[in-house]
Amino acid sequence: MRRLAIPFALIAILGLGACSQTGQRVGTGAAIGAGVGVVGTIVTGGCVVCGAAIGGAVGAAGGYIYDQHKKGHL
Repeated sequence: MRRLAIPFALIAILGLGACSQTGQRVGTGAAIGAGVGVVGTIVTGGCVVCGAAIGGAVGAAGGYIYDQHKKGHL
């Protein structure tokens, strides 16, 4: 399973290149949020999957808000 993580991550990163600017910002926010969520739950001893899911959702929302701000909609 661990050997599949890197190829899937590369595919996900390359897939962002075909997205719109909004999609890129939301995807990047989700990826960063999931990473921070995983690290935070490892450090605190919590549920790693839960931390990744919550962090990814918060990161995606943050990426969307940032995109709307940059476009002058907020």
